[in-house]
Formats: sequence, structure tokens, C-alpha cells
Amino acid sequence: MKLEQIEIPITNPLLDDYRKEKSSILSFFHYPNRAESFSQRLEDLQNHPIRRGQLVAIIRDFMESFEISSKAEEHLQELEDNAVVIVGGQQSGLLTGPLYSVHKAISVILLAKEQRENLGIPVVPVFWIAGEDHDIDEINHTFTAVNGRLEKHIYGERPKKKTMASTTALDVEMVRNFINETFKQYGETAYTENLIANIDAILQKSTTYTDFFVQLMNGLFKEEGLLFIDASNPKLREYEAPYFEKLVQLSETIADVVTIREADLAELGYGTPIGATKEAANLFYVKDGERFLLERHDGKFINHMANVQFTKSEMLKLAKENPTCLSNNVVTRPLMQDMVFPVLAFVGGPGELAYWSTLKDAFETLNMKVPVFVPRMNMTIVDRQVQPILDELQISVADAIAGKTASLKSSFENEVYDAGAKEVLEQTKQLLQSQYDGLQDHLRNNNIHLEKLVDKNLSIHESQLDFLMRKIEQEILLKHDVELRKYRTVEDRILPGGGLQERTFNPFQFINEYGEDLVKDMMELPFSINGKHNVIFL
Repeated sequence: MKLEQIEIPITNPLLDDYRKEKSSILSFFHYPNRAESFSQRLEDLQNHPIRRGQLVAIIRDFMESFEISSKAEEHLQELEDNAVVIVGGQQSGLLTGPLYSVHKAISVILLAKEQRENLGIPVVPVFWIAGEDHDIDEINHTFTAVNGRLEKHIYGERPKKKTMASTTALDVEMVRNFINETFKQYGETAYTENLIANIDAILQKSTTYTDFFVQLMNGLFKEEGLLFIDASNPKLREYEAPYFEKLVQLSETIADVVTIREADLAELGYGTPIGATKEAANLFYVKDGERFLLERHDGKFINHMANVQFTKSEMLKLAKENPTCLSNNVVTRPLMQDMVFPVLAFVGGPGELAYWSTLKDAFETLNMKVPVFVPRMNMTIVDRQVQPILDELQISVADAIAGKTASLKSSFENEVYDAGAKEVLEQTKQLLQSQYDGLQDHLRNNNIHLEKLVDKNLSIHESQLDFLMRKIEQEILLKHDVELRKYRTVEDRILPGGGLQERTFNPFQFINEYGEDLVKDMMELPFSINGKHNVIFL
């Protein structure tokens, strides 16, 4: 395994400007993403109240069901004492979801190690599972690439209710079929049988999306001591009761300042990532396992679909006595994270950067500051099948990521194209057109009006010539299929569906080829969190 860091264009304007530290976007944050910001943030955290013993007990209770490694236990003890944390998170996708879930975890772990060394204090990695999310359609599938097209593998049927990932039950047999179908596309290797057996053992101990997700992720990262917590964990919800009270109490102010900030962001050309409104309560109400977004109208918190409405005093009572029926949205989740944990930095992707850009004043409303925001690392894995093809075709990984493989394939097709056949067929078309023009003139001169029939007859002949040309092209492409397949393989693996690999494939595609030590060996690579794109050659 080898690491190479390359420069690729950043297509997201907000992320590009944030990395370049443009003043226009840095004004939306309390700290720039610089080395000195971490020591400043650490100083600001000294007065941040955390009920450490209670929090650690909740995390330990959550993690005990799937094994706490000695390193994780060490981190728990440090968190109970005086450690600060690096936080990142993701939804509970099947087979861990897209690769960027793993990339986030790696980024969190490496940043925690880096800052532990720089600051000389314990810095602990924490993965916040968005188990309260209810958009199951976003997490119930994975993709494989098949000869130039993506094949989507979906588990189960479309859910009838918007239940949270942490309460949505999995059917073991259906998930097993989903996994087997996915692995068929990966192909049989020396690791496949044992890998499927290990995944199946985890599946049998899982009852929900979150169970399955966290146990797989813990299996990949337990030696690093990555701590996990589920946002919808009932004990965490109870711990969050006083924080929910604050969010209810300040709901109107938070909605106002976020709406204003988002308008400022839009004015700079960065769009409206949240779609904030001043009526938003920025909280969900959980009823019968479903989440319903609340709005404020006439002093009440309302959702008509759920047929619920609460006065502010009733909401405060819910927050205090029954916090498990409340859930955060995209605005309040970052605020809640910061109230729960001593967050030194948050690691996120471009989408998260966009909505965090709207939250500076909301943090200030709660007498907090936005933690240092660190963009997660981007990675592309070059497997053993693709690497020799890249060398043979003389395509760099940077060019493949930039989408240049398609133009190189097109150039090759043009080189092998039978221009002579096309020229003969074009001449035949022109000859036919000339002959039919003469026929039309002859018929008109003899007062025979069959123009439409003659035109249709000509069209049929031209269609047949086009059909013949397509068949010739197909035969030529088939003749050179071995070579063309090389271009398709590069596109399939490096830029599936025209997008970055990390947004499409899950890690088990590569674990199936490399072995179950893939992530462990990746963690030993000399990564640097510097904004460059990481290319990993297996």
C-alpha cells in the first residue's frame, strides 16, 4: 500500500474560499482553520461546562454492546478527566454507507492525534452517529460499477413511515440477500467467504440500521479507540434535557439569527443550504417512532401532519421531563454537539461546511463559539486491477479524477474508426438524394403528385444506410473491445457515475480485494491533513 497526495480542482466554491481563507467566508466563523486556532479554542473551552462522568457513562453503556477496545477505554478515562474531543459524524448507511463515512472517521482520528501532540493534552476522537435521521432512502442502498454503468443495490421496500434509522428494524434475511447480491458484483477473492461470514455474524447481532452500522465501523476502527455515540440514544436524550430547554427557550432568536446569516451567505453567492425561516423551531417532535418538524405560529410549536401543537411552557416541560420525544435538525445538531462535548474541532464535508456557515450567531446566542471547522480528507483508492491499466494508458490519477479518461477513450475510438466506410455510405446517401430529386422532378413534370411517398421511400433507404453504419461501428468497437474496456474500467473505479469514488462505493468493495486489514493499514500511511487529495495504491 502506498500513499500519494495530489492537487485536484475544488469544485465547491464555498469550500475553495474557506481553504483559501477568504475574509468573506471566514467572517462566518470564530476561528480560521489554522494551527494557532486550536490553542485559542482550547483556551476558550476552559469555562465550558461538561458533566464528564455522566457523559462517559452514557458512551460506555452505548459501546458495551459491541466491544470496547483497550484504546477506547483509555479514551473514555481521558474524557472523564480533562480531554477535549474532535467530532465528526454520519448517517447509519448499510455496509457503512459511502466511503466518505470511513474517510471522516480517519480524518477525526488523525486530527485528534495531531492535536494531542501539538497541544500536549489528551484529544479524543468521537464519531457522532446521526441515528435520528429518518430519510431511509438515503441509507438503504449501495452501488457497484458494471461495464460503464452504476448498478444500485437496494435493501427492502420504501418505508411507509419516516422512522429514525436507530428505530427502523432490519430483516436479517433480506439484508443477507442484499449483501450477497452486492458481493456477487465485487467478484470472488481469497477473502470473500470469510468476509461475508464476519459481516453476517455482525448482522445477526443487529436489529436496526444503527446497530449494524456502528458495529461494522467499530470493527474497522476499534484499535484506534474511536468513540461512538448515537444522537438518538435515549440516555443521551435524557442527558440533553437542560440543553433542549435552552433550545426551546431561545428558539425564536436562533431562527431569526440563522435566517439573517443565511441571507448574508446567499448574497455572497454561496446559496441557501438550510432554507431557514423565522418560523422554524429547528426541532423535531417524535411520535410513534416518526419525526415531525415543528414550526412556531402564534406562540405555539406546531406540526399539522402529526396533529400536535404545544405552547412554549408545554415544550419546556417536554424538554425537561420527556426529552426522548425531541430531536435536533440541521441547525440545532451542531449546537447540541457543542453543549454535550468539549469540542475542539468538527470535521465535516462541503455540505456540512455550508450549513455550519449559517450558525455563528446561533452559537453566540448560547454563549458559545463555533468550533474550528476542519474539512475532512478526500481519498481515492486505486486497486490492483486499475493501477497497471493507468500505467499502460499513461493516464494519471489526477487526470482520471478530472474526467479526462472519457476524452481519451473518444480519441481512441476516432483513431480506430472506419472513416472509409463512412465516406462510401455518405457518398451513397448523396447519390440517392440526387437520384430521388430527379425522380421528383420527373413526376411533377408529368403531373404525378407522390411527393410524400417519394420522400418517405428515400427516408427508408437513408435509415437503412444509417443502420448499416451503426453496425459497422459496433463491429469495429467489438474488435477493439479489450482496449476500450480498459478505459471503462478506469472510469468505473476512479470516477463512477462521473463523481468521486468516495460518494458511491463502500469500503467492502476494496476490503474484498485487499483483505480485512485494509483500514488498519491505511491508518499507518503518512497522511497529512493539508487539503490535498489522497490517492491510496493497494
